[in-house]
Amino acid sequence: MAAYILKRLALMLPTLFGILLISFVIVQFVPGGPVERMIAQLQGHGTEATARFSGGGSELGAGAMAGGESSQYRGAQGLDPEFVKELEAMYGFDKPAYERFWIMMKNYIRFDLGESYYRDVSVGELVLEKMPVSISLGLWSTLIIYLISIPLGIKKAVKDGSKFDVWTSAAVFIGYAIPSFMFAILLIVVFAGGRYLDWFPLRGLVSDGVEDMNFFQLALDYAWHMVLPVAAMVISGFASLTLLTKNSFLDEIGKQYVLTARAKGLGERQVLYGHVFRNAMIIVIAGFPAAFVHIFFTGSLLIEVIFSLDGLGLLSYESVINRDYPVVLGTLYIFALISLVMHLVRDLVYVKVDPRIDFSSRG
Repeated sequence: MAAYILKRLALMLPTLFGILLISFVIVQFVPGGPVERMIAQLQGHGTEATARFSGGGSELGAGAMAGGESSQYRGAQGLDPEFVKELEAMYGFDKPAYERFWIMMKNYIRFDLGESYYRDVSVGELVLEKMPVSISLGLWSTLIIYLISIPLGIKKAVKDGSKFDVWTSAAVFIGYAIPSFMFAILLIVVFAGGRYLDWFPLRGLVSDGVEDMNFFQLALDYAWHMVLPVAAMVISGFASLTLLTKNSFLDEIGKQYVLTARAKGLGERQVLYGHVFRNAMIIVIAGFPAAFVHIFFTGSLLIEVIFSLDGLGLLSYESVINRDYPVVLGTLYIFALISLVMHLVRDLVYVKVDPRIDFSSRG
């Protein structure tokens, strides 16, 4: 097994390289990059944009806004070509694309994710600053979803067709029908002072004045802020996992080895958890990495916006809109790395659930 883990860790390097290479190439063809954005600001808001460069040593004389050589950028007519070159140098576009890519990869090996174009802070600091919000939403949502869905799915499979199965199916269908952001708005209206009750805070991860709280008070305040956003994410996440668990167990319960185990006189609980469980859980575990990454990052975007939680999902979205390429590629690097690690964890859990699986024997 150790050899398999080392092999998987070694394969992460070319996989990360491929992901970043494809993303970097796509970025080069996206219109409206940072240079074009700054040119647009200069043409529309000259004073504000010019002030940005005067502090960095660049000077805009009277000829800077005069006509010059033609530029590759739309809207650059009327700007001094030398000034446009300064813009390119400031954003690193004065170097060929392949050279910029290799510089980026060398920095990423050291976990140096570069500097944001517009926030005057390193990408690493931004990621660390936003990480607590994403960890809070992703970790608690994933944990609660699995704690609810797996026992509920097993119970529904065992009592298939009963009143319990019918009534819980209604809750599952509601979870399917209501998107997480719609449920979040409903929770705000009902429980966050929107119209009825004012039991929970509307924004933030903690209250003001947390520096004066002890550990117990801080933990309660944190949990108080997490109730509504986590509940909104759980309602949309537990439905699919519950049905997946139920269907997986139903499929296994109907197989011949289960009938044989029962014929040998084994108890229902021993058959279910001694034989069915490890086979049925394989398909559930297979979807864990994708579900975790979805909940951890992309699934929390709208929830972060609605509850004013400044996390990685919102950071990534704003960076794409603003063409802040170091942040876009840096967060993508972190997302891809976490996703690959989660796939390795999935394989290790496979072996734990079903010891018959032996990845180390693979050629």
